[in-house]
Amino acid sequence: MTKKILMIVGDFVEDYEVMVPFQALQVCGCEVAAVSPGKKSGEQIRTAIHDFEGDQTYTEKRGHNFTLNADFESVSADAFDALVLPGGRSPEHLRLNDKVLELIRAFVNAGKPVAAICHGPQLLTAAGVIRGRKINAYPAVRPEVEAAGAEYVDAGFTGAVTDGLFVTAPAWSAHVEWLKQFLAVLNG
Repeated sequence: MTKKILMIVGDFVEDYEVMVPFQALQVCGCEVAAVSPGKKSGEQIRTAIHDFEGDQTYTEKRGHNFTLNADFESVSADAFDALVLPGGRSPEHLRLNDKVLELIRAFVNAGKPVAAICHGPQLLTAAGVIRGRKINAYPAVRPEVEAAGAEYVDAGFTGAVTDGLFVTAPAWSAHVEWLKQFLAVLNG
């Protein structure tokens, strides 16, 4: 049976964190619907490329245009088996959208897997769904994770953390482990 996955993205989502999982999950036989508030299927969002070049934090460059393949306004958690929340800059504005937070809560309340990477856990903290969980994220998100009542687990930059239905990782450099763990949870 094909797994249906919802991916919520917004302008300046991290390029690798949307492109790689979107394509890799399709290669694994999943059907992935990428949506963004206020946008319809066929419209595009802009991405940003974050890199680690020896500075105190990541650098940011303009990425690609990413074409959405579903309408945000018509999606429901009931139609999907899992949720993916890429990082980058988009979570900082997506977390202000009540419908985004309601969708996240609906997935969690239904016991469906949720994968979040980099700044994606900002959406989990805003939705109030990670209290008592072990969560990884980009290190700068650690204070938010802890303020939301979760335990921040440092997995280095190539590791990922699974706690129940949540699979989290710090950055695109952890894609292999993050996607392996997410597929294991997704396939039960």
